Amino acid sequence: MARSEILKGSDEGEIFERVFAGHSSINSFQASLINWFELEGESYPWRETTDPYPILVSELMLQQTQISTVLGKGYFRRWLEQFPTWEALAEAEELDLLKAWEGLGYYNRARNLQKTARVILNEYNGTFPREHDQILALPGVGPYTAGAVLSFAFNQRAPIVDGNVTRVLARLFGINEAVDSSAVIRFFWKSAEAMTPDSKVREYNSAIMELGQRVCIRSSPKCGECPVNGHCVALREGTVDTIPMKKKRAKTVLREEFVGIGVKNGRIFLTTEEGSRRLGLWRLPELTADQADDLAELFRFDYAITKYKVCLRCFVLSPALIGDLDAPGQGDWYSLQALDSLPPMGSPYLKVIRKYQNLHDELNLSS
Repeated sequence: MARSEILKGSDEGEIFERVFAGHSSINSFQASLINWFELEGESYPWRETTDPYPILVSELMLQQTQISTVLGKGYFRRWLEQFPTWEALAEAEELDLLKAWEGLGYYNRARNLQKTARVILNEYNGTFPREHDQILALPGVGPYTAGAVLSFAFNQRAPIVDGNVTRVLARLFGINEAVDSSAVIRFFWKSAEAMTPDSKVREYNSAIMELGQRVCIRSSPKCGECPVNGHCVALREGTVDTIPMKKKRAKTVLREEFVGIGVKNGRIFLTTEEGSRRLGLWRLPELTADQADDLAELFRFDYAITKYKVCLRCFVLSPALIGDLDAPGQGDWYSLQALDSLPPMGSPYLKVIRKYQNLHDELNLSS
């Protein structure tokens, strides 16, 4: 059965046929995309290897995080220097793991990497599995990541659909519906299955992702540079600027967060985070609004998390509050001489500490 027949006889099939009238058309699309990538594709360190370990590390780091952050701030390089093998990762202390991930957020990604390392060693004798279902069963691995590792590490045929690919497919097929609806997501996966070639899978999947990352971008896409623009329904119908569409986002919820800065003798007081998602992380002490009313505010700034826009307000802790907080099991004191010496914590609290250090001399704060 030709792959285009995967969608035959359905509304999805009619949409698919608007772009790919036959097998030769799919071949032309694949060839154009692969040729473009072989000439224009970016060089990233995870593309210079077929080792599934660094490839999986890159894929999990790049979830919710831009390439410029992962590479530009050295996360990928430092991780592999500190945990170069499955064995090193499996044996690492969680504190070291979270510190290496600090600033990337979504810390369960790091924990899942370590859980995966232990599965690889204990269940697969140190050899990464090559079956889709086995990879999909690894901690923190979904359909996209399983397909990415299969294709990039082993050049095995596996479709992938991420945010960049979704944007390409939405415009390619002229989808005027919410791309995050279950029906459209299902259509994209079926289409990706039909469009993925039998050979040069590594190049094809890299190409369609990079097309969305560099050319078929969210605003002002570079349609004139697109190697497959002759197939694009949205370009043909003049709807590029309105696609992709998403469901209405949940209304942003405004919140205030109050934290205290307690410093003495060059050391800052920190407490542990609560909740399973942030287990093992540290933070600045949280204050109630009533406690904050009696303290001097140093500064404030906004940060976003999920549907919340948080105004983080930072106050100087009074000696009395420091005394109340500095009880056995409540927290600990850490040197401010180097941020690397601090325990792992969320980015907003690191930003507070950096701002405090910059303001310290100007405000002549007690330390």
